[in-house]
Amino acid sequence: MNELAANTSPLFNYGVLAIILVVAFIAWFFVNRASVRASEQIQLLEALLEEQKKQNALLRRLIDAQPESKAMQDEEDAADSRDFIRLIPER
Repeated sequence: MNELAANTSPLFNYGVLAIILVVAFIAWFFVNRASVRASEQIQLLEALLEEQKKQNALLRRLIDAQPESKAMQDEEDAADSRDFIRLIPER
């Protein structure tokens, strides 16, 4: 084993070091790219969440502005519960 260590040239050692550096840079590139893409996706999801919150607030204001719609919906729910027989498939 000592003969192999004594016979290795510095050029071989630099070649191995260069290969390790290239592999490390390639791995760093892919990890960095994945990190950037994940950050972009998080920003897009946060923007989507804010838009949904705005839409929910707007819908809540619209529902609160129409008090008669709740009474109509209660009547429709009662009618749907009476028509339960339509949900049973015939054989």
